[in-house]
Amino acid sequence: MRTTLRPGMLRLLSLTLLTIQAFADVTTGIPDAAPAGFEEWESPIVLPAPAVKGSGDWALAVAKAKKFVAGLTLAEKVNVTTGVDVLNRCVGNTGTIPRIGWAGFCLEDSPLGVRFADFASAFPAGINAAATWDVDLIKARGVAMAQEHRGKGVNVALGPMTNMGRVAAGGRNWEGFGGDPFLSGVATAATIEGMQGVGVIATVKHYIGNEQEHFRGGSEAGQVQSSNIDDKTLHELYLWPFAEAVKAGVGSVMCSYNYINQTQACQNSKLINGILKEELGFQGFIMSDWAAMINGVQPALAGLDMNMPGFVGYGVGPQDDPDPSTATNSWWGHALIDMVNNGSVPEARIDDMVTRSIAAWYKMGQDKNYPHVSFSQLTEATYLNGELVNEHINVQGDHYKLIREIGAASTILLKNTKSALPLKVKNLKRIGIFGSDAGPHPVGPNGCSDGQRDKGCNEGTLAMGWGSGTANFPYLVDPLAAISQHIQSIDPTVVVEGVLDDFNLAAQTAVSSLADTCVVFVSADSGEGYITVDGNAGDRNNLTLWANGETLINNVASTCANTIVVQHVVGPVLVESWINNPNVTAVLHAGIPGQESGNALVDVLFGDGAQATNPSGRLPYTIAKERSDYPADVVYTSSDTVPQITYSEGLNIDYRHFDAEGIEPRFEFGFGLSYTTFGYSGLKTSKTHKRRAEAHHTTTSAAHSSSAVAVSSKPANIVSAASSVAVSVSVSAASSVAVSASVSAASSVSVSASVSASASASISASASASVSASASGNATSTASAPPAGSSPVGDIGGPAALYEQVATVSYQIKNTGHLAGHEVSQVYLGFPDAYDQPPKILRGFARTLLSAGQSKSVSIPIRQKDVSVWDVVKQEWVQVTGTVKVYVGSSSRAIKLQGTIQF
Repeated sequence: MRTTLRPGMLRLLSLTLLTIQAFADVTTGIPDAAPAGFEEWESPIVLPAPAVKGSGDWALAVAKAKKFVAGLTLAEKVNVTTGVDVLNRCVGNTGTIPRIGWAGFCLEDSPLGVRFADFASAFPAGINAAATWDVDLIKARGVAMAQEHRGKGVNVALGPMTNMGRVAAGGRNWEGFGGDPFLSGVATAATIEGMQGVGVIATVKHYIGNEQEHFRGGSEAGQVQSSNIDDKTLHELYLWPFAEAVKAGVGSVMCSYNYINQTQACQNSKLINGILKEELGFQGFIMSDWAAMINGVQPALAGLDMNMPGFVGYGVGPQDDPDPSTATNSWWGHALIDMVNNGSVPEARIDDMVTRSIAAWYKMGQDKNYPHVSFSQLTEATYLNGELVNEHINVQGDHYKLIREIGAASTILLKNTKSALPLKVKNLKRIGIFGSDAGPHPVGPNGCSDGQRDKGCNEGTLAMGWGSGTANFPYLVDPLAAISQHIQSIDPTVVVEGVLDDFNLAAQTAVSSLADTCVVFVSADSGEGYITVDGNAGDRNNLTLWANGETLINNVASTCANTIVVQHVVGPVLVESWINNPNVTAVLHAGIPGQESGNALVDVLFGDGAQATNPSGRLPYTIAKERSDYPADVVYTSSDTVPQITYSEGLNIDYRHFDAEGIEPRFEFGFGLSYTTFGYSGLKTSKTHKRRAEAHHTTTSAAHSSSAVAVSSKPANIVSAASSVAVSVSVSAASSVAVSASVSAASSVSVSASVSASASASISASASASVSASASGNATSTASAPPAGSSPVGDIGGPAALYEQVATVSYQIKNTGHLAGHEVSQVYLGFPDAYDQPPKILRGFARTLLSAGQSKSVSIPIRQKDVSVWDVVKQEWVQVTGTVKVYVGSSSRAIKLQGTIQF
């Protein structure tokens, strides 16, 4: 059958080819083309950038924003899009619009508090929040953190962080929520709902594939890695928590430093235009990570909305241009005005950038009585250069109570033999406390002996990792002080003796040989790659304990028959050298719990305090027996210009890999003991809703229920499968472009183009004016780009049907012990073999408080999304059909009940 291209489609094709040239008009010395052997991973281009539609509850805010933007000059619009003056009050500051009295945005770290501010709290890290498995506590943490950001005048809080912890040694894993997309998605959404309920714009980061610090880019000069992620793995694993964030209404997304599938994240139009703004219907704005941009035109066309912090790069040119519209050391700023004037970027794209940012401002109610910025990231002094910069506003409230509660609730009991825990003071005569991790920091909780900022050292007790994801401690309760105070308040005759020197074995032995109980404190730290601590450049070099930890434990245990180990660690550590020592009677995994560290630990360690707590923390990741048991590791060295990190393990990270390969972990995902016991019974499963079909290119349709799921290890291109017509086009000016197009009966057009003269591009376009392509090379053009906003935009978070409940899993839990406690029950699903999924995947959980002997019913909703897979051929979610296995247990391995649901 012969099909004719309509004139409008030819115009779209022509505009697309010109835009591809404009899209590649800036180079940085880093090749755009994939290296040999990795061409299959090249990310397609998707143009134009979809304009914000004002979907759902964003309608009023977007309408207000459009009216706001309509009254601005081009220079004023640019002021909103570009960061300015990194030496200003906040870590990120947009320009202002003095003519109308708009004060600009203050953007401030971090995911656990207000960075660089005094009289603010230091909360437990994201990994500890996840370890509570308690949605209410996670949301309360988001509320409290946002109250403090708002109180200091911060408009945009740079959190939560929701990367997946693909590698156990990843430097920033502690900022996120662990190694499972469902748990991470729930925690991310709850945090955002808490933060934005207070009126602060939350920022979910880092989008996407920023799973290690080595070669991440940004302030770390040199090689920048490409995370090569196939389409199925991207959707079902790494994108999952970001989709949940969008569904929760997040106002901002931060793109990462690294490349994804050969294209830098902040100019990856497939990920920004195609997936985030179109497929997920994201209504807010996308900012760059700090100095993540590598040119100007491509990010603008790819859908980036805000350039942070504004300058080209760290240490390059002036860092404090006061006016973005005239700034010369910026990829945007005045350059963005030039791009509009020369036709490289349509002004409609600038309008959409600003509309999205201002819509978030309106949606959070920041246009009415919002506090002004009252602190300075540069100093805690009241004045700087004669200007009042710090008003010392105390925003802490009673948040210390919540911090202590989360610290205790996130503490995980890994081992408890001989009824070692909980301790009771009445049974103690002499207790020894060992390890530098038990004591105070030598130069205060916010300092380092070498003067490093941002917690860039491991001195004293570890309650926070290092890097930009930190905050100042208003105080830090160390374990030695808290334990001593607790014991002395009950029985002053008990001897408490501490040895804080990790390497003084003789002193340790002298104390441990006399003590009836010994508590050994050990740690392992990590952080962001711009700081190196003890030879660890962000990512950990190994998974062992720091500061002589293993030797310390074994030395104390050699003379103390009741040795209790407390770990303050950022992630998994190997414990094989001491875990089976019979004198190591108990192990508490306390993570990095924030300012109330010592008090939170006392609540779990002792059973006789006013706030005695039965441990209920559960592991948000797997602890292996050997490092090699994990499916992937940090790439520490590479001779490649763009180091290639291919996610060849696919969906099987963390416990999924251990299950699939039959590897026995030391402590599995979801594991944690209690001082009481629980029983499970009465499993029931039921279907609650039928699927509905909707007209949307990513909507699940009933017609797909019987089709096989196509699985590919490569990124899938969206192509039509109907009759076609070939078109040839040549473009002069030293660049020839060969174009072939196939057009289906539905009038879609798919275009493949190659550009000579060292420039090549492959393009896929549809009649709906969405264009996807893969471009490489150095072609230049000042041609006008297609107008912004002609692409279809989906439901917020993806098709609405995905979030409908389709089944229920219910069961009974009984406290069969003698103490009250929380049980964290977990629901895993196993899909039919045809769908090529891990053996079981987490799809629900609940933390339930039960008094001794009490029983409660638990009901877990299952959404359509939870029983769907991403079809890489159809480019949509497809609900599975057949028998889905249901596993209910206290961890990923401790399965108590099994059943099925038929779909």
